[in-house]
Amino acid sequence: MIPGKMNSREVKRMMQQMGIKQVEYPDVKRVVMEAGEKNYIIENPQVVAIEAQGQKSFQITGTLKEVIGKKKEVAKEGTEFPEDDIKLVMEQASVSREKAIEALKNAEGQPADAIMNLMSN
Repeated sequence: MIPGKMNSREVKRMMQQMGIKQVEYPDVKRVVMEAGEKNYIIENPQVVAIEAQGQKSFQITGTLKEVIGKKKEVAKEGTEFPEDDIKLVMEQASVSREKAIEALKNAEGQPADAIMNLMSN
């Protein structure tokens, strides 16, 4: 049988016979990969795990967003931001502390993006 001529049911059957499992993760909202001085964020990902011989491999497709700068955790609900970043946003955008924190949350912890978003409103 020629691999290019196989239908998806035959491929699944062959994978099952070889002990290869494939699992989809439909509820993943984004994937974050931390590296050195950069974070790579994949928005709206489609994530599939393929398990063979006790090893898991992940196939991820989506929109890549590269975040350059000092390494930071991606902002989440309840995440604390560095005081310097909060003050910078407050001063540059002339807003209250609460608005600065909210802007940082919306900008995934990136002060420059937070300031630009506040200034454009």
